[in-house]
Amino acid sequence: SPKITHFGGLSRCVTPWGRGLEKDSATMSKLNANAKPFKFNPKVAAFVPKFGPASAPEKKKKDEVPGSIATPEPSAQATAPSTVEAKATDTAESWEDAANDAAPAAAEKPEPKPDPKPEPEPEAQPEPKPAAKPTPKPEVKNEKRSSKKGSKTSRREAAAASAADAKIEALNENGVEIPEGLKIHDPRPHVNVVFIGHVDAGKSTLSGQILLLTGQVDQRTIDKYEREAKEKNRDSWYLAFIMDTNEEERAKGKTVEVGRAHFDTEKKRYTLLDAPGHKNYVPNMIAGAAQADIGVLIISARKSEFEAGFDRGGQTREHAMLAKTLGISRLVVAINKMDEATVKWSKKRYDGIIKKLNAFLKKYFKEKNIVYLPVSAYTGANLLKKVDKAVCPWYNGDCLIDVLDNVRDTKRNSKAGLRIPIIDRYKDMGTICALGKVEAGTLFKGQKLAIMPTGSTGDCVGILVNEKPVDIALPGENVVIQTKGLDENELQSGFVICERARPCKKCVAFEAEIRITELLPHKPLMTSGYTCILHCHTVVIQCQISKLIEIVDKKKNTVIEKKPKFAKKNQFVNVKIKVPKSIAVETYKDFSQLGRFTLRDEGKTIAIGRILKLKEMKKK
Repeated sequence: SPKITHFGGLSRCVTPWGRGLEKDSATMSKLNANAKPFKFNPKVAAFVPKFGPASAPEKKKKDEVPGSIATPEPSAQATAPSTVEAKATDTAESWEDAANDAAPAAAEKPEPKPDPKPEPEPEAQPEPKPAAKPTPKPEVKNEKRSSKKGSKTSRREAAAASAADAKIEALNENGVEIPEGLKIHDPRPHVNVVFIGHVDAGKSTLSGQILLLTGQVDQRTIDKYEREAKEKNRDSWYLAFIMDTNEEERAKGKTVEVGRAHFDTEKKRYTLLDAPGHKNYVPNMIAGAAQADIGVLIISARKSEFEAGFDRGGQTREHAMLAKTLGISRLVVAINKMDEATVKWSKKRYDGIIKKLNAFLKKYFKEKNIVYLPVSAYTGANLLKKVDKAVCPWYNGDCLIDVLDNVRDTKRNSKAGLRIPIIDRYKDMGTICALGKVEAGTLFKGQKLAIMPTGSTGDCVGILVNEKPVDIALPGENVVIQTKGLDENELQSGFVICERARPCKKCVAFEAEIRITELLPHKPLMTSGYTCILHCHTVVIQCQISKLIEIVDKKKNTVIEKKPKFAKKNQFVNVKIKVPKSIAVETYKDFSQLGRFTLRDEGKTIAIGRILKLKEMKKK
């Protein structure tokens, strides 16, 4: 019987006796004047186009269900022997109709088979063979590998989901009421890392190299930056262009604003903060370091560059001191530019730098919290992978990323009151958004918020972490908060977002313990009435030291002098500080992140301190 294949709106009839049609092509052309002579191709299956008048539509049967597929009735022509000699009598039906009617007729009554014809030559058969080939073994191996990868991924996702659920249960047990249906987006701890150091130490280049090695920047973007760097005759600056996006920064080769980027490893998620190193932009550096958990001090090993940054007038000392003041307790010291021609991975140069640095850094940091390692930001040596022994045979430690992964997590209080110092705010599609870091507490969608020190109230309608919407933000996360019920003027830099039930404290004066680090040449003594600039979390405001309470000996923990008339460099003094308007701060004992501050005068850091007691504004 003929075989009918349907594709699209066309049909074709392929018969084992299709070869005979080539001989009777003249008879076939009489049946349809528009038909063309059939030419047989032995390499492919025979194709016979539909010809003849279209058959009239069949009437539906009485018992046929509407919408069902009609079954054609067997015809006399279909029951006749299908031979080549009977072609002349087949004028009423088309080839397609005859073929469609042949199947049901054969099912009702078996027909005698036509005279057997010789099978097609072997050359027409090779086509179906490729489909019957067995699947090669390498593909099976790849399938096994992909299944293994899929199983590993599913295991990681399951482990992450269980860890997230465990965190939510722990929060609920500690009294933090998380609404049902909200989930933690990623259970891995989040760490803020700030790169600090003297100008031209290689902070932006190191940041760009890390982003390149971790796959955060595509090769097309790198090629673009290389062309731009060559146009400026600064071929080695192309990695710094990843972080320095401002045209002024690229033209001068100096970072002005704090750059921000993100990368992650299997253990942790990181926010990378690239702080400016020039002394004119120290306030920007303070704003960046105030958000950090770990500090990476970049030191240039090039001849005379380390000495210029470490000696008097350099920013290495000031940055390290400010990092400790701003809450950074763990410091990684990366000795950069070890591949430079004047260094060539010299152990003597490396040991000499560490000896001078350690004598200074141990005044502010515990030695167990300081890690030293040699790196090359330009070549990427000892950043993502350990440096090759052929390059640096004397170093046996870990690479920079492994060091950051192994640093102990910062202790954070997720069950305390919510505290988010506002860094900046903007308006997006009618929604007022605030940018800040969750210093304490837990933030979630639908939470009732209060803004201090103004006392304004609003709601949290959305949270963004790395520009992705999430339900919950834990301490340490850098977030964008989408608010409702708040005006743009009610969210300003220096304000603190907190819970309505447990708001942040506000004051116009406070008692503090300060350490005088350096005084100006024309102001060698600090007395009552000394005015300077106060930096506390994101607050920057002018203040006045209204009273010197006592001078303290920290080693012996005794009082040296009460109510002194003045204080000098390197002395610990308890003072009273006033500000012209109310600010939102906390005592160091309650919230250490909001209880540290720095005093600066004429571009220099003169003192660091912590808040001991608050004095609230008197109600009129």
